[in-house]
Amino acid sequence: MPLLSRLSTRGYRQAQSRSCRSHICERTRARYQASRSFCGGPLVITLGRMLRKGLGSSCLLWTPELAVSLTTGSTTSFHLQPVNVRHQILLNWAKSYLSPLRQSAKALEQLVASVWVKTSPTIGPILGFPRVPIHGKPGKGFDYSFLQFPPGPEPEIVETDVVIVGSGCGGGVCAKNLAEAGHRVIVVDKAYHWGPEHLPMTERDSGIHLFANGGIESADDSSISVIAGQAWGGGGTINWSASLQTQGYVRKEWADQGMPFFTSSAFQDSLDRVCHRMGVSTEFVEQNINNSTLSEGARKLGYSYKMVPQNTGGNKHYCGYCTLGCGAAEKQGPVVSFLPDAENSGAHFIEGFEAQNVIFENIEGKKTATGVKGRWISRDSSGGVSGTDRTTREVIIKAKRIFVSAGTLQSPLLLQRSGLVNHQIGRNLHLHPVVLLSAIYPGQPPINPWEGAILTTVVDEFQNLDGQGHGAKLECMTMLPSWVLPFQIWGGALDWKLLCSKLPYMTSHIVLVRDRESGRVHPDPVDGKCRIAYTPSAFDKRHAMEGLLALARIAYIQGAKEIFTTTIGFPPFIRSDDAALKENGDGINDPTFQSWLAEVRKAGLNPPATGWGSAHQMGTCRMAASPKAGVVDPKGKVWGVDCLYVADASVFPSASGVNPMVTNMAISDWISRGVAKDLSGGADIGERARL
Repeated sequence: MPLLSRLSTRGYRQAQSRSCRSHICERTRARYQASRSFCGGPLVITLGRMLRKGLGSSCLLWTPELAVSLTTGSTTSFHLQPVNVRHQILLNWAKSYLSPLRQSAKALEQLVASVWVKTSPTIGPILGFPRVPIHGKPGKGFDYSFLQFPPGPEPEIVETDVVIVGSGCGGGVCAKNLAEAGHRVIVVDKAYHWGPEHLPMTERDSGIHLFANGGIESADDSSISVIAGQAWGGGGTINWSASLQTQGYVRKEWADQGMPFFTSSAFQDSLDRVCHRMGVSTEFVEQNINNSTLSEGARKLGYSYKMVPQNTGGNKHYCGYCTLGCGAAEKQGPVVSFLPDAENSGAHFIEGFEAQNVIFENIEGKKTATGVKGRWISRDSSGGVSGTDRTTREVIIKAKRIFVSAGTLQSPLLLQRSGLVNHQIGRNLHLHPVVLLSAIYPGQPPINPWEGAILTTVVDEFQNLDGQGHGAKLECMTMLPSWVLPFQIWGGALDWKLLCSKLPYMTSHIVLVRDRESGRVHPDPVDGKCRIAYTPSAFDKRHAMEGLLALARIAYIQGAKEIFTTTIGFPPFIRSDDAALKENGDGINDPTFQSWLAEVRKAGLNPPATGWGSAHQMGTCRMAASPKAGVVDPKGKVWGVDCLYVADASVFPSASGVNPMVTNMAISDWISRGVAKDLSGGADIGERARL
């Protein structure tokens, strides 16, 4: 859909939901239809909700011609303008005093940059970026069996003991534990399984098959971009192998909220159990240049840092492509570990199943979950998912226990679609908001930063800036072109492509903030899809700034020639040749560098001028000691409902402060073991002999 249509689309949706304003509804519907034909191309003007916020609701009544004229100064549609005019329009928008135009420029530039990087046939050869990693070798995956259903007009009904909605880090652990306890288990997921022979996917295809919404979600005010997995195995299929356990001060914070389990030895047992299954260790880690730059710079500055344990099964895994899926089958996410264990113990799987709602019955006066209703779509006859010969069937799965493990963005929406009305559902969203800093190291052989393990070092010097566990961690960014380059500042086509050509000599690091403030997720009023209401707070931005300045100091002390942020219009720091040749021992006290740091602090990190991102989502079905404070109780059961549990990162009481995979798995281990014991009449799960 053309971008200009989003103005009219949002207007249409808003007006459609206000039946008392039928005249606007009809007029906006006409504008929506007209804009589709008027705009013509995929790269045109505005994001409607931003314009409404900045310019008022009167923009609902704009004609497409008026919208183009007011935002470009011409009645000619953006995509019909000459290249040089389009170029100047975008530069003007980026500097506009109107926030909606600045936001539109940022979104459009990132969209165009991302599409170009993912589809250009020349960028890979020019950069020397290979299609697949040059280290390691293809691995053999697990041969999954998936239930299939014949066509039919009536719902297919399946019965089991436990149904788990979601195959990710939470659902995978639950499936293993419940199946090994002898219970009949069915795991369903909207995604489809792709074995190692399909991995790593291309940067273009991964957005379609491994990530939600084409690879990126955006907050309602476009202040932050959110990346969420939507793959068989969930986020564990596309994460960066970081396997950090929940820190003590976070565990105490959660325990002090009426959940003493988090400071118990039982929780530590769960943490250790899931790490043992994945072979988590630092023993075989080999640092690449991106990580060694971070650790060595931190050492020189006296910052606290440590190596990040990896879930690679006790193997050396020197691969920077795992965010596109692990072709070596060495990363021990659920698809390699917990889910195969579950199938080996009798669990069944359904791919292509979109859960629509949980089914409830009144049993002995209590609202009780008894199943899940959803729509199943098969693969096509070639084993793909794009053919026209796919079977669609409504499926009802009846079960004694229902687990919702659909992830922080989707689990609360499923609960709401099922008629649950707890005010806390969807709230308390934490994102670990991230800002990026990059640096160029020319005059030496190419770094080729995409080679090697992605995240093996963390600097934790700034993790407790407020004395209450809130602060920032410094970590490495995946250096795949489509992940790094679209976040760099677009100052014009030529300048940006010249910057792209420097990627072989570039490092990029992130400031990951443990956010104190939160947002929420909510369904779109028209199509029901996930919407995100979240803006980085002033409190959290201050912590991000301290981390960003620290990253700049690390880059400087490591000899970077250029250092740049992702704030539009802010100049990079460029070390002069004289300064490089006449190092006088000042180090980061170089007056020119200190002056630049002061300007960075003064400029701030306000969106949309500064690009913010997130790959961690937590908290929207928060665990709490009472239904007024959260969605599930300390055992994972949804308040006010029997036989319904949530087990994924959405139950975190607040932000974990570390990459959330291990915390998610440990909490899910605890919840599922409790349910297995309950179903077995109080018997503990028997541990299988470890090979």
